[in-house]
Formats: sequence, C-alpha cells, structure tokens
Amino acid sequence: MIDSIEALRERYSHPQGRALTKQLHALDPHCTRFIALSPFIVIASASAGALELDASPRGGEPGFVKVLGPNALLIPDAPGNNRLDSFTNIAATGKVGLLFLIPGVDETLRVNGSARLSDAPELLEHFAHQRRAPKLVVEVTVAEAYLHCAKALMRSRLWAEESRQQRSVLPGMGQMINDQTGAVQAPETQEQMVARYASDL
Repeated sequence: MIDSIEALRERYSHPQGRALTKQLHALDPHCTRFIALSPFIVIASASAGALELDASPRGGEPGFVKVLGPNALLIPDAPGNNRLDSFTNIAATGKVGLLFLIPGVDETLRVNGSARLSDAPELLEHFAHQRRAPKLVVEVTVAEAYLHCAKALMRSRLWAEESRQQRSVLPGMGQMINDQTGAVQAPETQEQMVARYASDL
C-alpha cells in the first residue's frame, strides 16, 4: 500500500527540466490558440473538504470557451440534467481544473485556477450569438496552464479511425438507465434520445 507522499516518491524520480518549466502562470499565444480550436473540455471540481469529486464534460463550437485575457476565461453554461454538480462545487470552493482537447491533436492543455459563477450581463454578452443564451458563465482566473504531452492519447489511439466503436456495442442509454434504476417503462431508444437532444443543444 502506497499511503504517503514519501512512499510514492521512493518509486518515482522527481520531475525535472521541461516537465517543470513548461508550467505557466498565464495563457500565452499557444494556449490561447489551443483554446480557440477546442470544442471539448473536462471540468474537474471538488466539494468543500474534497468529500465529493466531479469531472464533467462540456462541449460546443471550437472556441466556445472565451479567452478574455492572459488570466481570464469564460465558460458558458448549457442545457443539461440540472444536477449542477460542477456549479455546486465551484460555488463551495471556487476552484477548477480544466482539460482542453482538440480532435486529431494528441497533446492536451491543462488549466487550473480559481472560479466563480456569474450572471453579469457584460459577461453573458460574449455568448449572445448562441442559439440558446447561457443563464450564467464560469469565470476562471488562470493560475496554472501547461501543455500536456501526447503519450496518453497516443497510447489510446483516441483519434484513430480503427479505434472508433459502433454505437451498437452498448445498449441504448435508455435501456442502460432502466437496468440501473429498475425502471419498468419501455426504454427510450437511442434514436428517440438523439432526436430529443437535437432541440436542446
């Protein structure tokens, strides 16, 4: 059992060189360009006391996350299931970690910082062009930003055509949720779900 930082470090050498120097305290032009091309992020957050953790996907058109400056990002909300796991955590702790991905690019961008929820009209105005205007935005103050190496995505071959799975390898979402919850009504088919979501994207 590895139950201490000391025990962990006995098995791994300390990071050196580029692994340390690549960490920035603000977004540079490369980070800004990466965000402008990214249609997908994962938001990591924790509840007060880190009793509950959450990693939640967010998506939109490339550049749906807006860069306002070297240390400022805006993430719009979007229609969802109203659990508000990420937002509840942000309201409690004011901290987030972000992972930006670009389809076809094996490197990722990691951004950590403080965050707050805002419904300020001048911030919502940045997303006025969207079909559905957000109710609020996550205002992120960047503390750390760094490009993460390609090894994980290279190992997984995430973007390779031969890695793609047909949706039929799993039951439809409706069937899986019925099985998990014990619901007895006829499950929503995958086609019905996609049609329902289409008006909510």
